Amino acid sequence: MKEYLETLDDTAWGAASDVVPKFVSPSDPAAQWTGAHKGPAFFAYSDNYLIDVKFGVIVDVEASRSIRQAEVGAARTMIERTEERFGLKPERLIGDTAYGAAPMLNWLVEEKGIAPHIPVFDKSQRDDGTFSRSDFRYDPTSDVYHCPGGKRLGTSGTVHEGKTLLYRASKLDCNACLLKPQCCPKEPSRKIPRDIHEHARDVARSLAGTKGFERSRHERKKIEMRFAHLKRILKLGRLRLRGPRGAQDEFVLAAIAQNLRRLASLVARPPPAQALCTA
Repeated sequence: MKEYLETLDDTAWGAASDVVPKFVSPSDPAAQWTGAHKGPAFFAYSDNYLIDVKFGVIVDVEASRSIRQAEVGAARTMIERTEERFGLKPERLIGDTAYGAAPMLNWLVEEKGIAPHIPVFDKSQRDDGTFSRSDFRYDPTSDVYHCPGGKRLGTSGTVHEGKTLLYRASKLDCNACLLKPQCCPKEPSRKIPRDIHEHARDVARSLAGTKGFERSRHERKKIEMRFAHLKRILKLGRLRLRGPRGAQDEFVLAAIAQNLRRLASLVARPPPAQALCTA
């Protein structure tokens, strides 16, 4: 319990989310009650790896709660720790949509200068037949949106909920617009929310579909293989030690075992074949 209380302010544990867990384990309070695998829920920890995809070597390990916010925080911890200890910083970060939230993308693009090869976490697409946000063109010079009808949507600059700016159209423009039934049939005027970190999201969107991005998607298989190996070969489906430190110790030992196997395979590779000639 003392160890659990010490982790409440840690971004990978108690401070990762304000949401109160549905159940708390009396024997291991830091473990997360999760049903992420679409089966029966259970108490678990998440094992997070930072992997050099070129050679398939695990560079860093971080245990965390089994929730998205904690896993994203663990990724930031590993990137900063690897740079501090070894002077290594990735040129690009490969991850799934869980890492595509705006604050994480902004941290990668603006603070670390790392290319995010990550799908953007975006729920702005509408399925009711009306215009989505992607149908509106943003002008960064004037800081306005242009609607499909050519009208401007401006913002007061007020940040809502600490993360969103609202761009609103004029009610007079919307009332006279022939596209209103396709835009805002139930509202007097259209408004567009824009995240304060939208620039970083745009950078991530611009990388999607490029050759480098597609190569990164293919290289993600090397990451998934490590976790499959953990469960099927090393049989790490259940931890033997309790608490965050116990989980971290077991994950680090498992990563060491995986790296030793990987290094052995790299060293044991035969030298490149040399061309032979005869006189």
